[in-house]
Amino acid sequence: MDPELAALAAAHGVATSYLDARKTLTDVDADVVVAVLRQLGVAASTPDEVRRELAAARAREAVLPPTIVVRSGRARALPVGTEGELRLEDGTALQVRDELPAGLPLGWHQLVTGERSVTVIVVPARLPAPPRTWGWMLQLYALRSAGSWGMGDYADLRELSRWCSNGPASDSEPGSDTESGGESGTGSGDGLADGSVDGSGAGAVLVNPLHAPTPVSPIEPSPYAPSSRRFANPLYLRVTDTAAYHRCPPEVRQKVDALRPADADPIDYDVVWSAKRAALELLRRHDPAPIAIPDDPALRDFATFCALAEQYGPSWRTWPEALRTAGSAEVARERERLAERVDFHAWLQRLCDEQLDAVRVATDGMAVGVVHDLAVGVDPDGADAWALRDVLAVNCSVGAPPDVFNQQGQDWRLPPWRPRELAQAGYRPFRDVVRAALRHGGGLRVDHIAGLWRLWWIPEGEPPNRGTYVYYDAEAMVGVLTLEALRAGAVVVGEDLGTIPPEVGEGLKEHGLLGSAVMWFEHAKPDTAKTSTAKAGKPEKAEKPEKPVAPRLLPPERWRRNVAASVSTHDLPTAAGFLHGEHVRVRAELGLLTASVEQEWARAYAERDRLLEMLRDEGLLNLAAEPSEDEVIVAIHQALARTPCLLRLVSPYDVLGERRQPNLPGTINQYPNWRQPLPLTWEEFRRDPRVIRIAELFRES
Repeated sequence: MDPELAALAAAHGVATSYLDARKTLTDVDADVVVAVLRQLGVAASTPDEVRRELAAARAREAVLPPTIVVRSGRARALPVGTEGELRLEDGTALQVRDELPAGLPLGWHQLVTGERSVTVIVVPARLPAPPRTWGWMLQLYALRSAGSWGMGDYADLRELSRWCSNGPASDSEPGSDTESGGESGTGSGDGLADGSVDGSGAGAVLVNPLHAPTPVSPIEPSPYAPSSRRFANPLYLRVTDTAAYHRCPPEVRQKVDALRPADADPIDYDVVWSAKRAALELLRRHDPAPIAIPDDPALRDFATFCALAEQYGPSWRTWPEALRTAGSAEVARERERLAERVDFHAWLQRLCDEQLDAVRVATDGMAVGVVHDLAVGVDPDGADAWALRDVLAVNCSVGAPPDVFNQQGQDWRLPPWRPRELAQAGYRPFRDVVRAALRHGGGLRVDHIAGLWRLWWIPEGEPPNRGTYVYYDAEAMVGVLTLEALRAGAVVVGEDLGTIPPEVGEGLKEHGLLGSAVMWFEHAKPDTAKTSTAKAGKPEKAEKPEKPVAPRLLPPERWRRNVAASVSTHDLPTAAGFLHGEHVRVRAELGLLTASVEQEWARAYAERDRLLEMLRDEGLLNLAAEPSEDEVIVAIHQALARTPCLLRLVSPYDVLGERRQPNLPGTINQYPNWRQPLPLTWEEFRRDPRVIRIAELFRES
């Protein structure tokens, strides 16, 4: 690569080479680098452009940056001769010269020097260690109950949280005896099969992202491709758990009740939303709040987007040109014309806040509470991309290079933050996303937390393997995250699986963030020992080829402490799926493998046998007999319970023996991603002997 182009790429944090999943140094094609630089607003198509942009980048190095992040208790040198007034968050002011002094209070401050105003963010040195506990790892849409409409909802999450906090869960429909949309009656006990009236004793509930989709059919099923990460998903509203439902006349309630859709597998989000939207439109007329365009600018933009999407389609990029900019005069005129619809979508967000507040109240007594999940990005056609397009690269996508599980790479179809524009905005757009995710919970899981250090950018029109990494100011990104988490009293879990540079793990530890550990990936150092010949869970109708040596799994006591540990994740095989090779069978049928099917089956057998070997070594399986699937699943959870990990998470899919994984990366419509309900309803789930047994196991650990 031309040395000046390489220097320009380095100045803007664009990688020209990287280590792949096999730790092999891989060069990036020059045209990919040029295309990514273009998305950063940097012209690099000709030698003259490269030289001009390189000179501009070097000139900026001597100038006061637009945002300065400093850790609590530390001083920070400023360019020589810098003098100005530091205006603190609480309204007081300090005169500074050449440095920011140690001892500044945590918060968002402004440094004014002449005509420039620079954001100064003082962040905590590290987060306090969370308590050691365990909890459920839940796909909320999958947890259907007698009171929900076709998918799990906020009231189901509230009842699960109450059950986890050792409060009795109600057998009647939540909210049926209240007009507030908040607390419901608790009944006389939850009637568990063992006669107990308390719940599972779990200290946390990790839930899938509850971000808002674009409320126009077809509804995007993936919670990781939301329209907005700043607002909540109204599909999870419990219609009958609203004040308007209890206030309206009986004949209106009858009309609302008649709209309830039947349960389906897979879940049909369009049917669910059509029914809930119609019901909520009826109920809006019985809410005393007057129709009004919201004062909050972010909510106003979001509600306006939803109203415009109903008129012009779900993608803002296909709207009339004058409507593609959120702040345009034409958008303001349309907002007034569509005031009733703008009000409706803002009203839905108020209902979401009320029902999520009730969830938080129900977590009283839990060590952590609900841990919300922050998606990596947003739909490029959605509300945040429309409102925040100045700080997002909407013509680029993020994903991942090829690895063992996703051998063709991944394109998540999400636009990344533009690093320079984010810094110029004082990192407030990122702060607002974090605040929204923390508003109703006791913790936050950050999906692909390595994205705070670097993201794999894929230029428009290129396949996933034709991308490169773009680096961010991790000190700023992680600092904003820890500051907001500390203020919210929240635990932070970073999903750091896959191809992760060592500085990510080091950074998580340094800042007091939990990493992630998955049983399938917790390997000891490679060895050449002969593999076990155990046969539990042998895939049906498949001949057993000669197996390769799989790495040994770590014994539970050797797992890291500062992690959230689980058997699997939503993107990986479930416990039963792993034992039966479901991940091989499905990927082979869909043509997602680059290695031969025989090689994949051989690897699956070897990995399964290593799992059984570890469980036998721990004394969790009988050495003489072939275990049943149920016995293996219990042993897996016994091993998880033995780990020293601060947060141990249990998936209902694993406990109930479900083979299908919630999401199969690399697919969109070929697999029912994010649409698979649990095999049991909530009422059946909390009485199931397998659930009771696993809950007792973790309570005693």
